[in-house]
Amino acid sequence: MSVSYKKLWKLLIDREMTKSALIKEAKITTNAMAKMGKNEDVRVETLAKICTALKCKMDDIVEVIDDSGVK
Repeated sequence: MSVSYKKLWKLLIDREMTKSALIKEAKITTNAMAKMGKNEDVRVETLAKICTALKCKMDDIVEVIDDSGVK
């Protein structure tokens, strides 16, 4: 399984918010933002901070992708 943060990037574009502004608003690290930019795993606490800052749900910003090909 892997994760995709495309929903987060689209949400930021829709709200005309920069990644830097999100880092400040959500009080997350630049390292966490860099990991998300590479679709790497980040702590749930980080995702919760983003959701609080953007007033959204977790499934509004992240998608879990099943890479196994099993349906």
